[in-house]
Amino acid sequence: MRMDPISLYDYEARARHILPHNNWVFVEAGAMDERTTARNRTAFEALTLRPRFLRDTTERKISTTVLGSDISFPVMIAPTDAHLNAHPEAERATVRGAGRSGTLMMCSTSSNCSMEEIAEAATGPLWFQLSHRGYDLTENLVKRAEAAGFKAIVLTVDAPLPTPKERDLRNRYERPGEYGNFRAQENPAATAGGPAELPAWDTPQGPPITWRELDWLRSLTDLPLVLKGVRVAEDARMAVEHGVNAIQVSTHGGRRFDDTMSSIEMVPEIVAATRGRVEVYVDSGVRRGSDVLKALALGATAVAVGRPLYWGLAVNGADGVHHMLELLREEFNRAMAYCGQTSVDDLEGRLLNIPREWGPFRTEADIADHLPFTLGDQQG
Repeated sequence: MRMDPISLYDYEARARHILPHNNWVFVEAGAMDERTTARNRTAFEALTLRPRFLRDTTERKISTTVLGSDISFPVMIAPTDAHLNAHPEAERATVRGAGRSGTLMMCSTSSNCSMEEIAEAATGPLWFQLSHRGYDLTENLVKRAEAAGFKAIVLTVDAPLPTPKERDLRNRYERPGEYGNFRAQENPAATAGGPAELPAWDTPQGPPITWRELDWLRSLTDLPLVLKGVRVAEDARMAVEHGVNAIQVSTHGGRRFDDTMSSIEMVPEIVAATRGRVEVYVDSGVRRGSDVLKALALGATAVAVGRPLYWGLAVNGADGVHHMLELLREEFNRAMAYCGQTSVDDLEGRLLNIPREWGPFRTEADIADHLPFTLGDQQG
């Protein structure tokens, strides 16, 4: 009898064998030379934890809240495109798996299933990831998300142009299925057709969204607003000034643009710049429960996973997504115990050794007073 996967890497290996070649490459590939994709992982590996013992860690609280929504542990499902690449039930299977693990799913603008279909299958909280492509389309999406019971809008801000991955172009990858949110009966403003890597709805249809337009977006809904893709202190400060509720530090897994810092490397800078006035999340590169603790030790509230959801879907549908999340939960819970921590709400400082080359953020004048560790505690 074949053993169940015991790590996310087991899921990755099995998904590689299960998925058709072009579907696998769509999931695996990053932009251009894929240096940022690789760096997202190596940066997590460069951080090391400082175990603490001789403490009673029998009871550990790992549940938390994100913008008021309860989740059973600080891991969410990141918004990702076209789950039909991995499973015939697409996002409906993903959301069932997330619900069974008591956590939140962010649903992509470019999902195969419509947001209404995803909401119907959901048992946990949902956020809607918004790609602004013109005022009419955006307003339609926001109003529908609110009506369907989504709890927040996650506005992607770091994708000014569509960026097909080079490996997908070489493979002549064709996106499976339809854009569920852009069926004519649900969104009459949408257009149809277009190449898979540059669908017609994904071309700008009016002025691009800028800081100026955030007030307009706010006027459409009372839902909290998350900015996804903020990566530098300057933009983080402006986000706070414009009244956003949270920031998701993200590189899209290195899938949009290459030769940037990894997401986890930018978390200290973002946390310092926002000074606790907004929640901070991070995605890109999370593969172990210990990565979750590392992110929280740097000041993040929660993390989100992207590629691993495809792996879980490919191996076993909703059950695979659920089990993938449960593996992360078990590893995170173990890391908490080994580091002598009993609550995600009250993590100690000095949980991490931080590489000396993570130096640029130290030039921020306020960094030392607003990180959950002191600069003098860092070790190479």
